Amino acid sequence: MYLSASPIPAGEPETPLQAAFAARLIAWQRRHGRHDLPWQNTRDPYRIWLSEIMLQQTQVSTVIPYYERFLARFPDVASLAAAPLDEVMALWAGLGYYSRARNLHRCAQAVVERHGGAFPSTPEELADLPGIGRSTAAAIASFAFGVRATILDGNVKRVLARVFGIEGFPGEKRVENAMWLLAERVMPDGKATNDELSAYTQGLMDLGATLCVRGKPDCARCPFEADCVARLSGRQRELPGARPKKTVPTRRTWMLVLRDGASVLLERRPPWGIWGGLWSLPEAADEVSLAERAGRLGAHPSLTRLAPIAHTFTHFKLDIEPRCAELEAARPADANDDETAWVPLAQIDEYGVPAPVRKLLDALKGPLL
Repeated sequence: MYLSASPIPAGEPETPLQAAFAARLIAWQRRHGRHDLPWQNTRDPYRIWLSEIMLQQTQVSTVIPYYERFLARFPDVASLAAAPLDEVMALWAGLGYYSRARNLHRCAQAVVERHGGAFPSTPEELADLPGIGRSTAAAIASFAFGVRATILDGNVKRVLARVFGIEGFPGEKRVENAMWLLAERVMPDGKATNDELSAYTQGLMDLGATLCVRGKPDCARCPFEADCVARLSGRQRELPGARPKKTVPTRRTWMLVLRDGASVLLERRPPWGIWGGLWSLPEAADEVSLAERAGRLGAHPSLTRLAPIAHTFTHFKLDIEPRCAELEAARPADANDDETAWVPLAQIDEYGVPAPVRKLLDALKGPLL
């Protein structure tokens, strides 16, 4: 047993735990792992790819309804590739990390254009597609094509850090590289069957998601209880190492809820940055600027203050100061275009709207406050 940022010191032979890791994990997964998730029991690379993208930094329980709605609307990669991006973003709205949705659409188009609508089978070719990184490519190749390739997502990093006692924050490149070396070393050998490779890959995900969880791991049910460095040293809460603390900045923005009866004005956000490509409310950096924007848009001079909204992203907090106003004059017949739209509040579901903005608009379904 050792605690090190380098799990395979130069010249060190394979340990008994490393040698037994894959077989023990496969046996555990077959008996105790998850077997009835909507994207399991299939070799369809489209369904597997869709689930892997949605599951990035998102819990299974959150993903399932989105996954089912996507499949109902886009049953194959060709239908997704042919769809307008707005429709894709509207279905994704609320799932967060919206660059995933944009890359999902780009990837579907790339599969159709470059590969004739068939996903490539190697991790290298898969990783060359938009939005597919090394670990996701390995998962798709393993589940869909039975390829021997290792994954290293957040759950797997936590399992490896605890079982083998790897020090350091997994997001640090030096630690992550060490984990890749270990992950490749402990995977099944070249004689493993397709089913064994799939069970191993699924087992890594299942163990991290169901037993070796962040807060309070269920060590008593873990197949590595007797050997886990973190459990034997009482360091389950310390491993893996925490992200170095940084001050999370707070940003502030003012948003205009401009109403014309039961409709509200939305603007498409730029394709980059937060909420890229989604529809949101007209925005300004301060209240004076927002009032000026409201005037240019034809709003009544009187702006009604609404309750502020706080929203937390990975790297910063956003304080939203909403102001509500009625349109003073009749809007032109051609008021809608590619970048602006007057949308009935009852039809907001048809547009990709960020979760906090959607929450604000849902509260306004009714008379002007």
